[in-house]
Amino acid sequence: MNNDSSIAQIAAILREEAARLGPGSRLPSSREIMRRHNVSPVTVSRALGLLAAEGRVVTKPGAGSFVTQQQVTTGQDAADLSWQTVALGDRVVDDGPVASLLASIPEGVVPLTGGYLHPGLRPDKQLAAAAARAVRRPDAWDKPPLAGLLELRRWFAAQAGGDVTAADALIVSGGQAALTHAFRALAAPGTPVLVETPTYPGALAAAKAAGLRATAVPMDRDGVRPELLAEAFAVTGARVFFCQSTLHNPTGATLPVERREQVLQVARAAGAFVIEDDYARYLTEHAPPSLASMDQHGSVVHLGSLTKILSPSMRVAAVIARGPAAHRLRAGQLVESFFVARPLQETALEFVGSPAWRRHLTTVHAELRTRRDALAAALAARLPEAELHLLPIGGMHLWVRLPADVEENDLAEAARRNRVLVSPGRMYYPSEPPGPRIRVTHIAATHLAELQEGVRRLAQALAEAR
Repeated sequence: MNNDSSIAQIAAILREEAARLGPGSRLPSSREIMRRHNVSPVTVSRALGLLAAEGRVVTKPGAGSFVTQQQVTTGQDAADLSWQTVALGDRVVDDGPVASLLASIPEGVVPLTGGYLHPGLRPDKQLAAAAARAVRRPDAWDKPPLAGLLELRRWFAAQAGGDVTAADALIVSGGQAALTHAFRALAAPGTPVLVETPTYPGALAAAKAAGLRATAVPMDRDGVRPELLAEAFAVTGARVFFCQSTLHNPTGATLPVERREQVLQVARAAGAFVIEDDYARYLTEHAPPSLASMDQHGSVVHLGSLTKILSPSMRVAAVIARGPAAHRLRAGQLVESFFVARPLQETALEFVGSPAWRRHLTTVHAELRTRRDALAAALAARLPEAELHLLPIGGMHLWVRLPADVEENDLAEAARRNRVLVSPGRMYYPSEPPGPRIRVTHIAATHLAELQEGVRRLAQALAEAR
């Protein structure tokens, strides 16, 4: 008989044996099957592969093949996909923290969490008008330059400052994509990457997905501590440091200019890259010069984005880099996703080149100040035992230290029962946290009255959690 029929016959025999043995049982070894039926190792392997594809068995290297737990729905066997666990291996992409920050807010719940402007603050009409102008261009649906539209790259370069040019900029699909590209391009799987502690959960998730080991570097109210950064480089041998230099998420810290220079000196001495996530540059009127504008050695890979200041769906960002790192970043984007859709790039360029851009910045900056102050005052009045880390120069968040006897997850759950959402601090740490913290956000609420109501509910939740 031919090989295909041999495989089918052995598969039928093993199918019957699996049914007889029952879930969890171990099938005879491949060697035993070969001996019983006088077939080749390839035939046995392919027969077991058929059963695995049917969800009837799962093969564990070094242990053997085992009968799976069959599920029955509507009178038919449903596929058991547990075999995929073995095929996929041990690497896990943890989307939990990011998914929680992006989750939709139920009706009647006050959001003291989130990372985007409330819809009432977004320039939706102006963006729609910019999009209408953009798509009327004759080449709007043509393939863009692979690195991005020249004028858009020139605009991002000017925002970064210093002697950055359009040739240094690469347009990518939002800040998270920029971060993922940077981690993959700059660090090999299995190597360490230094991060501020606490830090943005999306950075921790992206680093883990890239196979990197996040190592914490402590901060104070002025941001990362340069002397401890130097020590971390020396101890770990890391060649990448992830840094949010302005309005750090979650603490709100902004590196002073002097400390920015120290960070660059430390990175230069270590022969390392600094990934500067400048996500919040447009969320304050007082942003210091970017690290990229101060960099003379190609140490900084700068990430700038329009998403936070405009809309969650304005997935347009720039990665700014020089030298071989820039080439690797461009190559990575090309093989992974080609380019960012031209109509979206054209829309972004239309908007930032219009008077609506400056008017929007003025409106948002005023609203951010008002909401920040209102939230800080409400916390001081209703949760006096909680300590504000600092009053940031802008941004969307406040970082709050809770009394030592409060379990932050219990507080978050009590808050949820009281129909208010906050972000537990644990997700922001790459290692053990120093104590209970929460991040509270003022920008997602509809108005100041809802913000006040959210803090009232949070105070009630704190009383229940103690």
